Amino acid sequence: MDFLSDYDYDLPEDLIAQVPLPDRASSRLLRLNKRTGSIQDRTFRDIETILEAGDLLIWNDTRVSALRLFGQKPTGGAVEALLLKQTAPGIFECLVKPGKRLKPGSVIEFAGGLVATVRRDLDEPIKELQFEPALDLEDRLREHGLVPLPPYIQEKLADPERYQTVYSQSKGSAAAPTAGLHFTPELIDRLKEKGVNMAQVTLDVSLDTFRPVTSENLSDHKMHGEVCRLPLETAQAIQNAKGRIIAVGTTTARTLESFAVGKKSVEPGEMRTSIFIRPGYNWQVLDGMFTNFHMPRTTLLMMISALAGRSNVMQAYAHATQHGYRFLSFGDSMLIL
Repeated sequence: MDFLSDYDYDLPEDLIAQVPLPDRASSRLLRLNKRTGSIQDRTFRDIETILEAGDLLIWNDTRVSALRLFGQKPTGGAVEALLLKQTAPGIFECLVKPGKRLKPGSVIEFAGGLVATVRRDLDEPIKELQFEPALDLEDRLREHGLVPLPPYIQEKLADPERYQTVYSQSKGSAAAPTAGLHFTPELIDRLKEKGVNMAQVTLDVSLDTFRPVTSENLSDHKMHGEVCRLPLETAQAIQNAKGRIIAVGTTTARTLESFAVGKKSVEPGEMRTSIFIRPGYNWQVLDGMFTNFHMPRTTLLMMISALAGRSNVMQAYAHATQHGYRFLSFGDSMLIL
């Protein structure tokens, strides 16, 4: 039985990347052999030689559309709202802080003259906000809303597109699938020329990916669900794959395994997945995974441990911290094969 404390490690604060590198593909790459635990220090651009003709690379094409707004209550108290999803004209599902003090009927005044009312409480800590009608509401939201960077990033992002993958297209996420931030159009073209096949899925990254694990016994942790989609073309690509099937990121891995109906077999469709992948999981689709370096004590760390073994992963993380790898969203990459 695995426990939360099994996934703890010391992450020096100065290793948390605050800004993206000027060149996406110049990130470092730690290549981890999931069977032997052996490690190679490479550069992300080296995947052009690591990946082979016939390999199938699958990524999450979601695009970050959430916005962070700052405002105040009429009494003057500060309010922060993360607009997660628009459900009707002027109506949004939002993560609001401080949530407990904002009851239905509460009014929030945001920058730019934007005013919203709390309509109702949803699944804690989510609330539904209704903005006062305005012909230019979407333009004003884009003008005054900020990119919802994770709280551990303190630096302002000069170019908001650096928190999007170059292949993002399906709006709906509150956070980027950061394992894909290292790809460039030129690198993708060279991989295609080599014969590496590519397909996509969509998972709208929400709070579930980052929700902290509070139960020491992992069997007590509940995943609250994220919407994902797998198109017919991707299901056919998996069925016809001659080489390795490699996910770009944990969100892609969750999606593929959620739709699995057998070894190397998936059914296309759309669902809300609550799959919790941790050691002991029997992988159905994947042979490998690209992933960034994750926070201690998280479900993401547990997932990659299910693929490569907890001991191998923790040894790789020790190597990464000792050799100055950059961690988290704007950090370096790991390839598990």
